[in-house]
Amino acid sequence: MIMLIEDNEDDVFIMRRAMRNLGSPPMYVAKDGREALNYLKIIGTYDDQKLFQTLSVIFLDLKLPLMHGFEVLAWIKQQPLLKDIPVAILTSSPEERDRRRAEELGAKMFLVKPPTPEMLQEAFRALGIA
Repeated sequence: MIMLIEDNEDDVFIMRRAMRNLGSPPMYVAKDGREALNYLKIIGTYDDQKLFQTLSVIFLDLKLPLMHGFEVLAWIKQQPLLKDIPVAILTSSPEERDRRRAEELGAKMFLVKPPTPEMLQEAFRALGIA
């Protein structure tokens, strides 16, 4: 399963379309950092174990409501059961400092929006999901 942590509906639509065209695994979308952490912690409305599937990759926006993407990334990389899941940053920020910070926190990839189908295909190949 792929997880997309993204609050922009247009970006979610683009990802869903790219995933469908690639025949990729199912995708779960979290609209903010707290929802993502609740899902990953399997708490709240996500306490049903059947909802939680093995994740192959997480695509993470940086500018999220309620909790910044860097906070989410840092938390994921501190969790023994989650730290090895590749995280690809998908953000509107072209800032080199954001790229460096993402790398320092353990992100495998840094993609600048808007994602093109070619960019996503390459990311899927590099992350082993295509």
